Amino acid sequence: MKRFLIVVDMQKDFVDGALGTAEAQAIVPAAAKKIKDFEGGIFVTFDTHFENYPETSEGRHLPVPHCIKGTEGWLLDKAIAEALLKKQYTSVEKYTFGADNLPLLIKEAAGEESFSIELIGLCTDICVVSNALLLKAHFPEAEISVDASCCAGVTPKLHRAALDTMKSCQIEIKE
Repeated sequence: MKRFLIVVDMQKDFVDGALGTAEAQAIVPAAAKKIKDFEGGIFVTFDTHFENYPETSEGRHLPVPHCIKGTEGWLLDKAIAEALLKKQYTSVEKYTFGADNLPLLIKEAAGEESFSIELIGLCTDICVVSNALLLKAHFPEAEISVDASCCAGVTPKLHRAALDTMKSCQIEIKE
């Protein structure tokens, strides 16, 4: 069985930049260790916006420019980037909460083999839950899990609510 790790939006702006939180900073060591120890295929998503961000639907709802492609905030957190140095991984730019091309990339990487998917990253209540549910919809029989110790939400309450939602949708939550 193939194993895939999805590292969701571990970018500077979500860790200690424009939308960073103490909770996001706190998960970085565990996420970096998970990446270093992981044996299997790795996909790394990048929340990607452009200079027109304020004019987008997301920009109107969340008027905090972040993850503008080419800026420091768009780059991976330093510890996460270091953990990935000796790993082969696929970068996946996404322009909304869920990476709509991720299921196809996983299907291509898996070929005819069965596989499991584990997700870690930021923010639990926005992009992690969006990608987990997207993957569950495409692969209803695959083992899909989220490592809660390697995720953080916008707030601890929203983090917990997202974990509960994913659990309700038959995604395994590793505490």
